[in-house]
Amino acid sequence: MDHDTYTTELEALQTRFRLLQRAYAGDSHRAIVVLEGWDASGKGGLVRRIAWCLDPRFLRVYPIGAPDAHERQRHWLHRFWEKVPKTGEIAMFDRSWYGRVLVERVENYASEREWQRAYDEINEFELTLTQDGYRIVKLFLDIDADTQLDRFRARYDTPDKRWKITEDDLRNRARWDDYAAAYADMIDRTSGAAAPWHRIDANSKKRARLQAFEILLDTLGEGIDIEDPEVSPLVQAFFDDH
Repeated sequence: MDHDTYTTELEALQTRFRLLQRAYAGDSHRAIVVLEGWDASGKGGLVRRIAWCLDPRFLRVYPIGAPDAHERQRHWLHRFWEKVPKTGEIAMFDRSWYGRVLVERVENYASEREWQRAYDEINEFELTLTQDGYRIVKLFLDIDADTQLDRFRARYDTPDKRWKITEDDLRNRARWDDYAAAYADMIDRTSGAAAPWHRIDANSKKRARLQAFEILLDTLGEGIDIEDPEVSPLVQAFFDDH
């Protein structure tokens, strides 16, 4: 895809998303976007292109890492309940509660009993939210090992991006098969009708971003009126007189 075509299509999708966010804020809708995927699959770039076009007053972005000492004293889902968006807001999770069945599973931070039980806990958590009116979109950005290595190399060869490469990234890559199995189980066991997984081929960043925007707009925008709202009669009368 050439750059001009990509830019034109992306800007059109961003405009639609901005109008959709306005409708959410005006009508008290609530939405959650979950991003999971391989290291260097493009999650951060997608977050930036979404956040760039939206009003930050009604957007919450949560980069999720390991729980702190305070959070470890509570049920593992407690820290995510605290981040559930208020009415009118869209919350984005760059990694999420799925860490329980991904990194915590693979790296043995959770026992097998704990991460096996987590599939049902996650499904119940998401079902509770959707039954309360939340819309949930779950995007899994999928790349192959060669693409990941190319992107790691590009980061390493660019001094101001070299900080993005960590020892954790290299250790995770060494356990590719273990993470692939965990991802497969995650999608198979937590892709319910109310909150299905959308698997995106992210070997092309441009195509992946466009597809992600289209999925978000289709899912979050279903039944939502994004046309300009009617002006209050009092507001209209004021400007008619002035």
